[in-house]
Amino acid sequence: MQHICELVDLRNLLLTITYDGKCFHGWQIQQNAYTVQEAFQTALEKITGERMDVKGCSRTDSGVHANRYCVSVKLSHPIPPERLKAAMNRWLPRSVAVLDCVEVSADFHARYSCKSKEYIYKIWNSEVRDPFLEGYALHYRYPLNVETLNAAAQAYVGRHDFTSFCTPDNREAGDMTRCVKSFSVTREGDLVLMRVEADGFLYNMVRIMVGTLLRIAQGKIPPDGIPAIIEKKNRQFAGPTAQACGLYLNRIYY
Repeated sequence: MQHICELVDLRNLLLTITYDGKCFHGWQIQQNAYTVQEAFQTALEKITGERMDVKGCSRTDSGVHANRYCVSVKLSHPIPPERLKAAMNRWLPRSVAVLDCVEVSADFHARYSCKSKEYIYKIWNSEVRDPFLEGYALHYRYPLNVETLNAAAQAYVGRHDFTSFCTPDNREAGDMTRCVKSFSVTREGDLVLMRVEADGFLYNMVRIMVGTLLRIAQGKIPPDGIPAIIEKKNRQFAGPTAQACGLYLNRIYY
């Protein structure tokens, strides 16, 4: 069987999935922790009988959600993309769903072919918590002036060294420069949305950006204080890391 498979050209497939991060310890496979990648690879192996390495577009942490997450995988199995989509949705846990499956060029890579990513962060801004948003939005009971925060957040936009907005970690050794293409803060009733697109993100970068904006809302950092924090290149000058529950990987651009 292995000899036959070696004679078959591998197809490169791109699967777009969505998942509830509350159920997982992030994307990447870990020892003694259930992850999205483990659930994905297990379902794929049941369908194809093959154990293969899947390439995820990003490393999401424990409790972080994904409205859109992209995975590329090379298969020798002849199953058509539409049938694979249906089969995966049968075998995956209900907290994960495949939205699309298409064949792509052999050199496509879910992570390295990515041009930019968009995250959103949800804040339930009300004195009373919403039980239905528990685990899906940060509950923040104090007033938030979205106009002030949106104006302050524009200092993130551009190419900067974001060392101050990264949790120190050996996986981030090297260039800490990223280009933020846009950052917006908007309100829909009691729900405040922070949306950011960049060519890449450092470890906990979005959550620290959000935590810093909340410190501005509290008057502990001046509204024009973000440029100075960027210039410091020191994590201790930025705000705290906001909880994972409000963060969603929203879109991947190729």
